[in-house]
Amino acid sequence: MSKSTGNWKLAVAAVLANPIIAIAFFLLVAFILVAIFAPLLAPHPPSAQSLAMRLRPPGTPGYLLGTDQLGRDILSRLIYGAQLSLAVGFSVMILTAILGVAIGLVSGYVGGKVDTVIMRIVDMWLAFPFLLLAISLVAVLGQGLDKMVYALVLSGWPGFARPVRGEVLQLREREYTLSAKVLGVSAIGVMFKHLLPNIMPTILVLAVLDLGATILSLASLSFLGLGMGADVATWGGMLSSGRNYVATAWWLAAFPGLAIFLVVMSSNLIGDWIRDLTDPRSPFRLARNVANAEARAAKQEAAKTATA
Repeated sequence: MSKSTGNWKLAVAAVLANPIIAIAFFLLVAFILVAIFAPLLAPHPPSAQSLAMRLRPPGTPGYLLGTDQLGRDILSRLIYGAQLSLAVGFSVMILTAILGVAIGLVSGYVGGKVDTVIMRIVDMWLAFPFLLLAISLVAVLGQGLDKMVYALVLSGWPGFARPVRGEVLQLREREYTLSAKVLGVSAIGVMFKHLLPNIMPTILVLAVLDLGATILSLASLSFLGLGMGADVATWGGMLSSGRNYVATAWWLAAFPGLAIFLVVMSSNLIGDWIRDLTDPRSPFRLARNVANAEARAAKQEAAKTATA
């Protein structure tokens, strides 16, 4: 059995051993599959209107989760809203990670005045609340899916840059990094071949947590009417239109709010679990190290018995 296969089996066993994390993984994967197969799963077009069927409650024949004030199917709009939310969430997560990690690597490895300037820019960026900065950027860039992605990426990159820079400051003084520099490895080679692989657990945790934060920010911007048109099915837009009907048509706001809650909570739980999984001081890592040591001791004892 290869080492990678063993690690995967350990990870799967760790997920199954924790029911809450298993449920979180199941929910997140389910939403991803729903988003991928949205055209096949949605019973109606998300923008199809029927005023004769407006404000029908859940359970209405042909409308499982009811209809909104324009007669649009809530389930179909939820499905297409998942497609938009997860597409934007993963796109922003990847782009933010690339930008933030690159800046953090350069700042931590080069140090000196470069580090000072970059960190002062990060401090200035972090002085503004994330959502307020995103709203300002959307207002400047204008409406549109691409503009919203740019605004969220430009708002969120310091969240990757600062932790990565802190990790690099520690790792650049390690023996393998100093040996690589002595052997003539270029700065880019040291950063991407020796430093980056060792900070991947931190980057993975930040990325998973950023996914939930991005989806929540997207919903907030859509709720405020920024970034996307009113005809586009978004969870935040559905919440915004349903707030005026809470007393008479609770399902308009309840179902998109529940979808946002489930995705963001699943992402945060998985991110916290991965952080505990990769932390050398976590109980799981300590238990796994003990189990590995016991397994090695048992193998050595078996080998001694066989040769005796």
